[in-house]
Amino acid sequence: MTREIVSDPTNERPGTITIDTQGRYLYLSLANGKAMRYGIGVGREGFTWKGRVHIGRKEAWPDWTPPKEMLKRRPDLPRHMAGGEDNPLGARAMYLYSGEKDTMFRIHGSNESWTIGQAVSSGCIRMTNDDVTDLFSRVKVGTAVVVRS
Repeated sequence: MTREIVSDPTNERPGTITIDTQGRYLYLSLANGKAMRYGIGVGREGFTWKGRVHIGRKEAWPDWTPPKEMLKRRPDLPRHMAGGEDNPLGARAMYLYSGEKDTMFRIHGSNESWTIGQAVSSGCIRMTNDDVTDLFSRVKVGTAVVVRS
């Protein structure tokens, strides 16, 4: 699941992020038919989704406030957690928006590297902290994100 430059299988324009939930890869389309490919963790059964969104916000070492739907499923979770090494959003987070609305889904880091390549999240896209930091440095707010199942 190491990041690498590959031939771009997405047919998207350079600068677009494509998430292949079946293959469990994220592609950042580059020029000349190439893409940077990263291994990812995806939503577990019942938490998958697809569509076209964009990065509405970016944060380094973000705080985490679990959504109320998640707290209903997991009342043991903290109500808020400051950013840092133990935070489940990891080193970086890119907040996915549909229009002006926060989807509550994120592309974020993870301190649980063994979850990369797995279907374990509540719909967020997990990456290693090294990979999410690399992607974070390559994209800006407004970047198009295509999620395919």
